[in-house]
Amino acid sequence: MKIVHTVNDLRAVVKSAKKAQKCVGLVPTMGFLHEGHLSLMTAAKKNTDFVVVSLFVNPTQFGPNEDLESYPRNFEKDAILCENAGVDVLFNPSVDEMYGPDYSTYVNCEGDITKVLCGASRPIHFKGVTSVVSKLFNIVSPEKAFFGQKDAQQVAVIEKMVRELNFDIEIVPCPIVRESDGLALSSRNTYLSESERKDALVLVQSLRLAEQKIKAGERNAELIKQAMKALIETVDYAEIDYVEIVEATTLKSVQKLEGDMLIALAVKLGRPRLIDNIRLWV
Repeated sequence: MKIVHTVNDLRAVVKSAKKAQKCVGLVPTMGFLHEGHLSLMTAAKKNTDFVVVSLFVNPTQFGPNEDLESYPRNFEKDAILCENAGVDVLFNPSVDEMYGPDYSTYVNCEGDITKVLCGASRPIHFKGVTSVVSKLFNIVSPEKAFFGQKDAQQVAVIEKMVRELNFDIEIVPCPIVRESDGLALSSRNTYLSESERKDALVLVQSLRLAEQKIKAGERNAELIKQAMKALIETVDYAEIDYVEIVEATTLKSVQKLEGDMLIALAVKLGRPRLIDNIRLWV
């Protein structure tokens, strides 16, 4: 595995791979890798010939008072995990490499898709996401890019950006990876204390409750959301950011469940704000 830190070095390596007629796959990450990230690399290895993983904690997607400075980092461990996963190139640029002096060019996906769910409480987040992802797409020019479904809104926003800006890239969403007890894997899980880790299971439990109600015939979105919130609030310090049921591709809110549905939530438990979701055809 090659480790590169500059755009020019990465382009040179990718150019060589493309000259050899290799199909290039990209896995963008912010590092502190876990099994969820590794599942993306496995999918990339299976579906492409040459896998590029980016490891970059992107400052433009963090708002004021968020955890940019304290976001967990462990480059040495991440590099070993990538090499063991069969990654061909690990791209680890500095902030200056990605955003030079007086940087002022951004890609902003406007409309309701970035204003709901996480976008409601993190108004600059998706502008930062689409900007850095579009930069990575331009640098790497992959045939396929792999993203985790845990960040379902991010996937929907990137898919919209790719369509509307005519990127010749296939976006490959990959399933959520969970712990054995159901907790969705997240780099921010490391912030949880032992007791908070146990309490965090209420998130996946609320999603399972929604699924049970839907299978039993419930189609009223508000009633399902109320039941989910009531369960989450049994953890007295849980702070609900949102519990929503939306159309999976447009993220438009629904009153009656029908078709491709996304049930998504964001809840602050102690220090971390955790997200999770399930996608169901109703």
